[in-house]
Amino acid sequence: MTPKHGGRSRGSMSIFIVLGLCCFCYLLGAWQRSGFGKGDSIAMKMSKVSDLTDCGVKSDLDFKPHHKFVGTFESSEVIVKKYEVCDEKYSDYTPCQEQDRAMKFPRENMIYRERHCPPDEEKLRCLIPAPVGYTTPFPWPKSRDYVYYANVPYKHLTVEKAGQHWVDFQGNVFKFPGGGTMFPQGADAYIDELASVIPIADGTVRTALDTGCGVASWGAYMLKRNVLAMSFAPRDNHEAQVQFALERGVPAVIGVLGSIHLPYPARAFDMAQCSRCLIPWGNDDGKSLMEVDRVLRPGGYWVLSGPPYNWKTYHKVWKRTIEDCKAEQTRIEELAESLCWEKKYEKGDIAIFIKKINAESCKQKPQNVCESRNPDDVWYKKMETCVTPFPEVSSSSEVAGGKLEKFPARLFATPPRIAKGLVPRVTEESYQEDNAKWKKHVKAYKNHNRLIGTTRYRNIMDMNADLGGFAAALDSPKVWVMNVVPNIAKNTLGVVYERGLIGIYHDWCEGFSTYPRTYDLIHANGLFSLYQDKCDYEDILLEMDRILRPEGVVIFRDAVDPLNKVKQIARGMRWDLKLVDHEDGPFVPEKILFAVKQYWTAGEKNSTSSSQ
Repeated sequence: MTPKHGGRSRGSMSIFIVLGLCCFCYLLGAWQRSGFGKGDSIAMKMSKVSDLTDCGVKSDLDFKPHHKFVGTFESSEVIVKKYEVCDEKYSDYTPCQEQDRAMKFPRENMIYRERHCPPDEEKLRCLIPAPVGYTTPFPWPKSRDYVYYANVPYKHLTVEKAGQHWVDFQGNVFKFPGGGTMFPQGADAYIDELASVIPIADGTVRTALDTGCGVASWGAYMLKRNVLAMSFAPRDNHEAQVQFALERGVPAVIGVLGSIHLPYPARAFDMAQCSRCLIPWGNDDGKSLMEVDRVLRPGGYWVLSGPPYNWKTYHKVWKRTIEDCKAEQTRIEELAESLCWEKKYEKGDIAIFIKKINAESCKQKPQNVCESRNPDDVWYKKMETCVTPFPEVSSSSEVAGGKLEKFPARLFATPPRIAKGLVPRVTEESYQEDNAKWKKHVKAYKNHNRLIGTTRYRNIMDMNADLGGFAAALDSPKVWVMNVVPNIAKNTLGVVYERGLIGIYHDWCEGFSTYPRTYDLIHANGLFSLYQDKCDYEDILLEMDRILRPEGVVIFRDAVDPLNKVKQIARGMRWDLKLVDHEDGPFVPEKILFAVKQYWTAGEKNSTSSSQ
């Protein structure tokens, strides 16, 4: 059939439109060159920018550890600032727990070991270097037992704790035999003894607190029992305790039980333990024990192993009198009774207490109840010598605060705080909708990076966790998530713990309580919208860079304007970036920005890729 008049013109126009779309696709897909790095045996080559056919640009970021640079793709976007590299002496910089600053504060009540952050004019605004030879950590579970010396080059503990099987140095790695001061037969044997009294195996105990954790071997071996332990220890003369823990792939933070509240909500933990943690529990009218009581769930367990228990055997070794040791034990047990705890077990070095399920079960009523304080309002708040009251109950058999399902059913069951209407604007229906939303989001993330959810990213942080939906959607023995609830956000951390997840309060205008290079993947949902006009985006991004491992990944989910500002700053930070649409399409105003931190170490030529 002969074409109608004008058909050839319309055909030519269609060709021009297609060519125009091809050019538009090409320009839209352009982004800065890919990273390069030094990985271990799981290293593989990155995807190259290639095959510009079918009007498409393959521009996947490099999500795998690898050995050499394999290609570039230049971008002409604006760089606000090119960030210099900090001096090599700052390779383990922890801004709010620096030794020099700490020594200016009082020693009593461990105040000098608490958080003391630098003023704005003293903040480092440079990139913290990894030590020379830094290598991708061993994948879990091998990382539980082995850490590269180059990543944490400190041998102090191998000498200080040589007879206690904390850590050994072998060739170019540290080996962690699973021992500890109070469990010379190994953490497994110690946990087995605890499990003879505490229902660890059936999912009743899911969240635990380890005070004065050392290298967190107890927490490492509790993971085998499907228990998440929040371990903490101060940054003190035992170098790199928490750094070792995180390098092993075990949850931990720098912290101390001192004069301010622990950064956790009330009724957070199913279990808490002190294994020769050297906290004077009977001192200061029992204030430290009262703080453990605040964060311990009704029906939860407290374990004390070490002094003063078994004083008949060890009082001479401790260079203490029988009377002194006996008086300390008596004082601790009197305090425990006043807190409505009951001693369930004592054998050798170990004592186990259980907290009653409600105030109706108490033999005596505490005289010094904290009447007016919100037990979840704890960020930088001084501890008081008072007892956190149980939530009210309607019967003597009711668990104060609400009974929890056993894990894993707890993960998606409606948390008591939501069921009781204690979280503003969150209902049981909206909670389930939130869970469905995050399952969808995480599935979309995995479409961009198939290694999410594998051991490649073991230590994960959610910087604005809300109800913990991201962590719940990722839940797997291969990963763990530190759910951070900003102190300026809606207080949902209690919900996170009721789900059987762990987390912490924090203000992102300050440094986080961890060493550099301790997280493999960081998730930031709506964080920069939340902190708009609160502090500089630059400071938050530099802190993210500090705590992110080389070749680690950041996922930003936010509105377009904040992400554009983030992108401009991040382009000067040795990060490779890719902005993508929301999984529901380009008309959704929320976007996702993926970033990969390039591999580089101290002593290399310190020019950013984006400046070349």
